[in-house]
This record gives sequence, structure tokens and C-alpha cells, in this order.
Amino acid sequence: MHETLAPTRPAAPVGHWTGYTTLLRWQIAQVGGMLPLIVVVQALLAAGIIIGFGFLIPDLTLEAATFLSTGAPTVLLMTVGLVIVPQGVARARTDGTFAYLRTLPVARPLLLLADLTVWLMICIPSIGVAVGVAWLRYGIDLQPDWPVLLTAALLVTVTAASVGYAIAVTLPPMLAQLVSQVLVFFVLLFSPITFPATQLPTWFQSVHDVLPIRPAADLLRSGLVSGTYDAGVQDLVVLVLWCAAGLAVSTRALVRRG
Repeated sequence: MHETLAPTRPAAPVGHWTGYTTLLRWQIAQVGGMLPLIVVVQALLAAGIIIGFGFLIPDLTLEAATFLSTGAPTVLLMTVGLVIVPQGVARARTDGTFAYLRTLPVARPLLLLADLTVWLMICIPSIGVAVGVAWLRYGIDLQPDWPVLLTAALLVTVTAASVGYAIAVTLPPMLAQLVSQVLVFFVLLFSPITFPATQLPTWFQSVHDVLPIRPAADLLRSGLVSGTYDAGVQDLVVLVLWCAAGLAVSTRALVRRG
């Protein structure tokens, strides 16, 4: 007699909170002992941008030092979101980790939420380091508007990471890594973050009006030195639209079949 085997049932989906915490532990375990090192490297990069760029600019005035110092956190957040995030996701797609996680009985958008949480943990400490180094190096007069600063830091981090994630899940892995390497030069050298937008050609200023980089810098700057700089409603709208687009594209790529 042949024994009839019952069909295998798919694993029952777990609750959203349980699924999120499980994925978060997985992502932290994947980073492992590298997590503190990544945070330290980000902190050193923050200090390097502020001190190193100061060496490149002779006779740095207090106004220029303030602009440079308050732009450094945006450089860090954009570098992480647009460079490190897509490279990490591209590697996960190449080695099969990404496909495996999509087979787990959890809501697929939770994969993105867990990833964003890890990147928040990595990015936020570097903002404090950048501000501390700027204060020690140049003695800038910080006037933080905490509600604006915290909201801007959260929004900029999520926007940069979600756009980077969208790049990684929509492009082939090798192309995504190439695009991220190009973006790091664009952020560092051709974006008005550590220098005023007026130093760019008029047409390039218009381009940055619809990209998220300059609005992100202005929002963070207005939160750090509220008495000197402010950001317009257009900056907030542009950043929110980019954030929504990044989240929508990333979520759609995660929930589609295959």
C-alpha cells in the first residue's frame, strides 16, 4: 500500500508587530558586530567633512563655517540613503537573502520598515557628532528648534533611505551599485549642501529645486540654526513627495509576485 501524504500547508502569517520585531532582529544580526563600527565610521565622516572642508576654504568666516557645519549632517544622511542602502540591498539580491526574506510569512512592507529602522539607528547619532564637532571647531552659535530638527532629521533619513531602496529594487544589482557610486559624487561635489545654491548656474539651481537634496539641507539647517536660516513650504513639499515616491516604489517592488 502506498501512504498518501497530506499536502504541505504554507506557514500561517504572523502578526505585524511580531513580524516587524523578528525582521528587525534579523537585520541587526546580519549587520552584527559591524553595526557599532558603521556608526563610528559615520561619526568620523561627519568630523572629516567639517574639519577637512575647512582646510580647503581659506579664511573661513563664521557665516561660511556655520553653513558648512549645518550642511554636514545632510551629506551624511544622503550618503547613507543614496549610496550605502542601495549597495546593501543589491548585495542581498545577489546572494539570495532578499528573495529568502520575501518568502517569509510576514507582510512584505515590513521588510522595508525593518530596514529603515536599522538605517535610522545608524544615521541619527552622526548628526549629534557633526553638530558637536562643528561647535568645538568653529564655535558656531546653534539655535536648535527641536520640533523642526527632529522632524527634519526623521524625514530626511526616511526619504534618502527609501529612494535608495527604490533604486536597488528596481534596477539590476550591478547597475544599482554603479548608480549609487555616481550619486556620492553628485551629493558631495555638485549639490548645494555645504555651499550656497547661488554659487551654481541658474539652470542647475532650478534642477535642485525639484530634487530632494537641497530642500533636505535647508530643512535640517533651519532646525539647527533657527534664528539664521529658515526653510520654505516648497522644501517640505518636495521632500515629502520624494519620500512618498520612494516608499511607494519600494513597497510595490516588495509585494509584487516573484
